[in-house]
Amino acid sequence: MAQDLEAGPRVTTAAFADRLAEAVERKRSQLVVGLDPSLELLPLEVRGESILGRAETARAYARFCCGIVDAVAPYVVAVKPQVAFFETLGGDGLTALERVCDHARNVGLLVIADAKRGDIGSTARAYATAFLEPREDGTPLADALTVSTYLGHDSIEPFLQACRLHGAGIFCLVRTSNAGAGDVQELTLSDGRRVWQHVASLVDDWGADLVGERGLSSVGAVVGATVPRAVGEARRLLPRSILLLPGVGAQGATPADVARAFTSGPASALVTASRSVIYAYRGGQSDWRAAAGSEAARLRSEVWSVSGW
Repeated sequence: MAQDLEAGPRVTTAAFADRLAEAVERKRSQLVVGLDPSLELLPLEVRGESILGRAETARAYARFCCGIVDAVAPYVVAVKPQVAFFETLGGDGLTALERVCDHARNVGLLVIADAKRGDIGSTARAYATAFLEPREDGTPLADALTVSTYLGHDSIEPFLQACRLHGAGIFCLVRTSNAGAGDVQELTLSDGRRVWQHVASLVDDWGADLVGERGLSSVGAVVGATVPRAVGEARRLLPRSILLLPGVGAQGATPADVARAFTSGPASALVTASRSVIYAYRGGQSDWRAAAGSEAARLRSEVWSVSGW
């Protein structure tokens, strides 16, 4: 494992897209593992005394997620903690989230906070500060953040500013993987385009001045792997954006469904898998860390193969 890990947190203002591209090429991986801790799914040995209250549950979440980070670190370029699972535990959960993010960065992984934030004015600026601007130790909580696009440019500008000033990245919701996405995102506009296709053109514009040395923008897009036709169309509409592709694994998509996403380069798309990796032990393997590592290794190899690089 040690050969792929880097000691110490990364403190840098280099463009997020360039840092990601370097990691992808070095590790020959486009895999991101989502950290979605759920108490009832944790191994019994990790749950400990979680029945005593949320402080104990938060410690169990931190222990589990840090263990998963260590297990998958040789095979992934980033982890994606789902902030909501930590927020349910109040201040204890946020402390656990900080611990997990810091641990991931200490072993050389990028952190994508999955928070889907979106608001305007001072609220958006506060979100950008919380997730993407340096803390007292000089490092931000996360390298990148998922954001909602559907309030328009003024809701995104504070996050773009964090990208310009602090080397952060964002992933804008464009065509999501959930079943109800079509209620809004697939509606047809007067010019014949779908709503999500219009949003994709906006995201391309927003990221135009944040293209790094590798030709990729630090303004990426979330496109569900469960809709393969949208993946190819999104690649055409967003030639410089890194596509974050959820839905592989538990949601039913396969790496083959997203092969067209990688035509702009090996780092131009990231495949995310969460439950299928972190709870792989529930398939019968007794060691939860080893099970997660094995599944991550398998997915890393499969995704790299279908990407064509």
